[in-house]
Amino acid sequence: MVVKKKHNNFAMWMAVATLVGVIVGAGVLGIPYVIAQSGFLLGFIIIVTIGLIFLALNLFMGEIILRTKGKHQLTGYMEKYLGKTGKAFMAFSMLFGIYGALVAYLIGEGQILHTIFLPIVSIPPLYFTLAFFVLASLIIFKGMKTVGKSELYVLIIMLTIILLISFGALPFINLDYLTTFHPQNFLIPLGVIIFAFISSAALPEMAEVLGRHKAHKKEFKRAIIIGSLIPIFIYSIFAFSIIGLVGLDNFQLLEPNERIATVALSFYTNATFALFANLFAMFAMLTSFLALGMGLVQMYTYDFHLPKSLALVLTLGLPLILALLNISTFFAVLAITGAIAGGIDGILIILAYWRAKKHGERKPEFEVSCPWYLGYTIIGVFLFGMSYQLYSIFF
Repeated sequence: MVVKKKHNNFAMWMAVATLVGVIVGAGVLGIPYVIAQSGFLLGFIIIVTIGLIFLALNLFMGEIILRTKGKHQLTGYMEKYLGKTGKAFMAFSMLFGIYGALVAYLIGEGQILHTIFLPIVSIPPLYFTLAFFVLASLIIFKGMKTVGKSELYVLIIMLTIILLISFGALPFINLDYLTTFHPQNFLIPLGVIIFAFISSAALPEMAEVLGRHKAHKKEFKRAIIIGSLIPIFIYSIFAFSIIGLVGLDNFQLLEPNERIATVALSFYTNATFALFANLFAMFAMLTSFLALGMGLVQMYTYDFHLPKSLALVLTLGLPLILALLNISTFFAVLAITGAIAGGIDGILIILAYWRAKKHGERKPEFEVSCPWYLGYTIIGVFLFGMSYQLYSIFF
């Protein structure tokens, strides 16, 4: 019994690592600046609110999975409960989200590498973007495999670095930077924060990690709750620390892509500390870029039976063109990707959850309750976020 319980606990923490690993990525690097524009207190409220919304969505998605027989990905669950239209919308959301993230990573890596190498050589960020693209493309083309069993350890290292950055900054924080309040800007952080919490794709993988055994599945709810709450804490303390070090006025003295959290630290903190932070950011975005790029290449080759070379072009060509055209910023890409992809995901999951309640194929190991008014309130938040981002682009 003791061995079995230990095994269950390990599987549960592996599932937590899977969820947190999907959530905590490049989005954390955009949060401090967008929150600084509204003020830390208001931004903190937005982080907690959006984080709790995604906690609810993850629980809904978990119940959908447990009510459904067989293995599926998000598009499969949407097709089962919302038909081909639901599947098509989810496929669009996934593609939009992946392409948007790839563009953001290319822009972000270019700026971070430029900052790291600036003491040695002064080359525009676009050249570093191109260099990173070539390296990442070669790795993806050769078929680098994800190291699933090491996810927990990689996550521990990543979170340790974030916490070291955050708590290491505490003695140097200027509290005046954290007391500004700009309620007229309360919508600015919305898209970036939604991007930072998108995580529905992790839920089927979490179910796989926990396995088919009923005792393991009972840990699913606990893993979802813990894995959804950890990023709320991480984002809050990271934003508190970076804003307290840099401040809105100093952020706005920088070029748009220099406002990435770790890049901004290079201008206003100890050089060694900033280098350490930028190396972390570089590694985090590299691993995310490779995982998303490989997943998209596999979709084109496995599901659409395209040659690998063509799949690589379709996966990486558009993000490269958009990044090199320099028509948008790291923050704008995160915001529109988060609002559109996250919004569609959230709406579809709520609708599918209500359908699964009535038409599920098995009794789930856990159930959650979502009254109609709560569901429609969340849908309204996502529709409002999408409308705001589209309005800000075109008007």
